[in-house]
Amino acid sequence: MITREDRQPFHDTCRILDKADDFIYVLPHPGLLEWISNYTITFPNGNIISDDYTVMPHGSATLVFTFDGNNLCSNLFGPITKPCMIGRQANQNDMLFIIEFQPAGLHAFTGVDQRELSDQTLPFSFINPVLNKKIMETLDSVHSMHELVIHIDHILLSCLPLPRPGELHWSVESIIRNSGNISVKELSEAVYYSERHLNRIFSRYLGMNTKTFSRLVRINKAVRLLQNPGTSISSVCYSAGFYDLSHFIHDFKDVTGITPLDYRHKMSDFYSEIAKF
Repeated sequence: MITREDRQPFHDTCRILDKADDFIYVLPHPGLLEWISNYTITFPNGNIISDDYTVMPHGSATLVFTFDGNNLCSNLFGPITKPCMIGRQANQNDMLFIIEFQPAGLHAFTGVDQRELSDQTLPFSFINPVLNKKIMETLDSVHSMHELVIHIDHILLSCLPLPRPGELHWSVESIIRNSGNISVKELSEAVYYSERHLNRIFSRYLGMNTKTFSRLVRINKAVRLLQNPGTSISSVCYSAGFYDLSHFIHDFKDVTGITPLDYRHKMSDFYSEIAKF
C-alpha cells in the first residue's frame, strides 16, 4: 500500500497532468485514453481540501478507492449531473486512488446501462467484482506511484472494452469540440439517427440524454473560463455560447448550485475536470 512516506518521483513525466506534495494527476496508457480520463493519487490534508470540497458535475463516472489506515474500500460514483460534496469523506482517509472515466467510458468495462448508475454511489464490487478484486489486490501490494499506475494500466488494458456505436463516439466528440453548443437535431442529422434513437443511445451509454450532456459540457467550459480572474462574467457568458447574462446565471446555478460570481469567490472549494473536455 502506498503511504505518504512512500511518495517517489513518477518516472514518466510526460503523463503528469498536475502535481503537488499531496497529489498527482496522471494520464492513463495511450491505449486507454478513449475510456479513461486520468488517474489521481492523493493523500488528503485538511489544510488543502476543505470539508466542503465539491466535485462539479461533468457527466462521467468516477471510481474511488480509499484507505483509512486500516481498511481499503471502493466506491463507484455513477455519471454525475449534480454537484457532489466529497471533502469530509476524503479527509477521513490517508490515501485515495481515483480512476476518472471519459464520458461513456465506464460502460465499456461493465456493460451496465448507465441510467441505473446516474448520480448513484455504490460499492464497485456490486458492479464488477472481478475487476474490483484485481485493483484492490494491486493497491494492497504496490509501494510506489509509478508501480501502481503501470499495474492499473495493465489490468484495464487486459479488460477488453465492450464496443460502442461509432455514431455515439462521433456525437460525444462533436459536443465536446463545440463546447456543448450543438443541437440534438444537428447531431441526429449528421449520424442519420432520429433524435429519439440518439437520446436512447446516450442514456444507455452515458446515463443522460444528449441535451443534458451538452449542457454539462457548456457549463464546464464556463467553469474553466471563470478560473481566469481577468475575464469578466459577461465575457465568460458569451464565450461559453450563452446569449444573455440572466440565462447564463440561471443555467450555471441550476447545474452547479451556485452563481458564477460565488464560484469565482470559492474556487478552492471546487474540483472541476482537467482532462475530459
